Amino acid sequence: MSEAKPSSAESSALVQGGTAPLVCALQSTARQDVSCFHFPGHNRGKAAPSSLSKLIGSRAFLHDLPELPELDDLFSPKGVILDAQRQASQLFGSSKTWFLVNGTTCGIQASVMATCSPGDYLIVPRNCHISVISALVLSGAVPKYIIPEYNSRWDIAGGMTPLQLDEAVKELEEDGKRVGAVLVTSPTYHGVCSNVEGIVSVCHPRGIPVIVDEAHGAHFRFHDSLPSTAIEQGADLAVQSTHKVLCSLTQSSMLHMAGDLVDVDKVSQCLQLLQSSSPSYLLLSSLDAARDQLSKNTNIFDEPLAIASETKDQLMRIPGISVLDLPCFASDFPAIDPLCITLSASDLQLSGYEADDILYEDHQIVSELVGTRAVTFAVNLGTRVQDIEKLVQSAKHLSEKYFFANSSKPMKENRVWAHWRRSLCI
Repeated sequence: MSEAKPSSAESSALVQGGTAPLVCALQSTARQDVSCFHFPGHNRGKAAPSSLSKLIGSRAFLHDLPELPELDDLFSPKGVILDAQRQASQLFGSSKTWFLVNGTTCGIQASVMATCSPGDYLIVPRNCHISVISALVLSGAVPKYIIPEYNSRWDIAGGMTPLQLDEAVKELEEDGKRVGAVLVTSPTYHGVCSNVEGIVSVCHPRGIPVIVDEAHGAHFRFHDSLPSTAIEQGADLAVQSTHKVLCSLTQSSMLHMAGDLVDVDKVSQCLQLLQSSSPSYLLLSSLDAARDQLSKNTNIFDEPLAIASETKDQLMRIPGISVLDLPCFASDFPAIDPLCITLSASDLQLSGYEADDILYEDHQIVSELVGTRAVTFAVNLGTRVQDIEKLVQSAKHLSEKYFFANSSKPMKENRVWAHWRRSLCI
């Protein structure tokens, strides 16, 4: 069922010429010497607000164009958008790919709406993203929650297992309930991957489609050391935040489809309900550019992976610092994203919030995610060696300052939760 990752040569051949058709069309249109009587009102930057123009430059406004004939139509693509989406589909290994300008949120919502009718059950992990809750509201589906494995020492939840899913499906079948779809979060925010192939093997014999919230795994296809993608493992729909580890603009994502268990037209119709009829071509072209960047740089993740691996090794040698890894969970999760570094300073008697505050205020280290007992750092294509060296040195300073000072003190839970409550009010 698993699909092999493409070799470097195959990846290069997937996109003929390595061009970015939507980027090229946007560039060509912006160069036109025309008198514009169309929206948006800044008129290709001529009336751009000076405060923003000084911040981001005039070229962003010059390329902020509407759905002109040569730029195609996102809802009914027949030109450069269709070409760009097809090239993305080839590179990401799907049968069809949609560009999203309302984030992974709208992709998850459309996937649930396309597979679940009102009254159907959606099996979903309890640590799902908030977009799944809105998808339940929009579709009329009923949730059947699975409680993922939880590590109390880290205060981190893992993923869904095939055994848990099989038990949930049998329970609903015995009650005469219809399962519209199963939604899996893989990887989680902390990089923990579920056994999607095992979950698919439970669902597909019953005709149940599998949706994967793969927001944090858009990069998985592009290195042999990375976990298998949801589509490679047989998922029907996978939604990826191309703006996270990959390099498109924030709010731009992709929805990938495989197989014929889900109605492709239904997915397209649902996306029309959820996306703007005036999509940003800056967001759309950034998706095309991110795809083009990957197709031209087949070894693009070699350095980030080497950096992340070395960083974890160094952090684990620091007294009082722990690094999250698969052995932290009892269940048989197949992988954890190697670019996701989650550390704990609990042995220094510091909460995640306290450690994060110190790293930011004293060392100007900005994390991706902070929790009661851990801090998560995302290594990506822009991560520099000096940034990693700074992170390791800052963790050493934490250890030197707090290892002996706090070793005999109990964890200050009241301070932890007071900090957490304050953060909710910011």
